[in-house]
Amino acid sequence: MKITKNTYLALFAGIVVVLAVVRIAYPAIGAYPCGRPPIEAHPSGHPSDTVRPSRFFNADGSLARHRIYSVPNYAEAFPDSNDLQMSAAMRYGVAPIENRAEAEKHQDSLVYIGASPYYHVEKLNRSIPYLVPRAAVLLNDIGRAYYDSLQIKGYPLNQFIVTSVLRTKEDVRKLQRYNHNATENSCHLYGTTFDICYNRYQPVADPDNPETAWVGSDKLKWILCEVLNDMRRDGRCYIKYEYKQSCFHITVR
Repeated sequence: MKITKNTYLALFAGIVVVLAVVRIAYPAIGAYPCGRPPIEAHPSGHPSDTVRPSRFFNADGSLARHRIYSVPNYAEAFPDSNDLQMSAAMRYGVAPIENRAEAEKHQDSLVYIGASPYYHVEKLNRSIPYLVPRAAVLLNDIGRAYYDSLQIKGYPLNQFIVTSVLRTKEDVRKLQRYNHNATENSCHLYGTTFDICYNRYQPVADPDNPETAWVGSDKLKWILCEVLNDMRRDGRCYIKYEYKQSCFHITVR
């Protein structure tokens, strides 16, 4: 069948009319290429899809603030006894050191941990700021993870405080005069163990916001517990919750 010019024009006009009627009846059809809205510009200058609520971001694109879960019970979450920690200390640590002068001779097997951006070491009277490399890495990882948790939960940075590290035999003898829990065969003698205070923290100065909001020590403790619980579950360390000494007694695994 031969289609004449007039017939072709009539068919074309009819199709245009039908499409116009469909567009009027269903305006959303054909509004966007491929049936989706155009890509919006991201504040960074890069194209990005419209931000949708997720685990990490709110609908407006701001960082979502995570809840604090902590642990149900401190003593049950961190129950590792001195005997259990001692087995790890003897496996991964150095031989007990008599005094501080002798400790200076072990610089090849000990790492100085007295200065770090991730935690604060308070003035030590009955220990010295040295750990075996394995324990030093653990302490650093706890500090970094703690910072990450504070930021994602929307709290200003605070350093946890390390209150005890490597003890010499001489340190232990002196400490026993004031603290009956300081046994002669302490895990601290091996450079594998450190104590983290749970009721005091060191705020980190923010140059862009010098008047950083105050955060209660309870909330900081709860967040620290989450980090320590993860480290313990991952098999990185043993932890004992020390009620009287107000600290977490931690030995690397």
